[in-house]
Amino acid sequence: MTQPRTEFSVLTFDCYGTLIDWEQGIWDALQPLLWSNECSRVRRSEALEAFAEIESRHEASFPERVYEAVLAGVHRAFADRFDLETDRTLDQAFGNSVRHWPAFPDSADALRRLKETHKLVILSNVSRAGFAASNRKLGVTFDAVYTAEDIGSYKPSLDNFRYMLDRLRESHQVAAGEVLHTAQSLFHDHVPAKEMGLACAWIDRQGLTHGGSWGATARVESRPEVDLTFPSLAAMADAM
Repeated sequence: MTQPRTEFSVLTFDCYGTLIDWEQGIWDALQPLLWSNECSRVRRSEALEAFAEIESRHEASFPERVYEAVLAGVHRAFADRFDLETDRTLDQAFGNSVRHWPAFPDSADALRRLKETHKLVILSNVSRAGFAASNRKLGVTFDAVYTAEDIGSYKPSLDNFRYMLDRLRESHQVAAGEVLHTAQSLFHDHVPAKEMGLACAWIDRQGLTHGGSWGATARVESRPEVDLTFPSLAAMADAM
């Protein structure tokens, strides 16, 4: 764990993988497909790796689609990948599963503690309705929420970070140098955030610094130099 800096007034957050346990949520939401096909050959690690590859491709190909529609397409492509039978009902159920994805056990308490000293902002790849459902599990009111539905593109597009920084400057009088971007995903968040010149805190929930699994996150070949690294959000709140 690296030593925190104190000049940041705003903490911007990715949500899924950082605050919400999307890997457990994804795996749970795949069970109806696996069960209906009587499939026991697809392991959790294999399913999450396939999801990472398919989701990143769909988000890049269909930036105008809301996340529920993206997920429905991901589900159908996942079924094709593993030669499984699906239908529109199963695809849509997976697309609407975000609201059921659980929060990490430390998220709500850590956010409440961080809220005492910082403004908290969300930059997420989901829809407004999807995040609203997740936010009820997090127990804080964020000072601003920017979703892919608002922006019209998905991270790691730099447009998402430009949108956030423009709104923070115009509506909250916050300069980029006051922002610490906090996220789990190197692919979705830290690579583009560093390209935009932002300071970054890596919540390494997958243990990649110690050889862990990439899980549902697309791999990056060259890891960006993050400013701070913590194994959990609770550890970050302790340090901040």
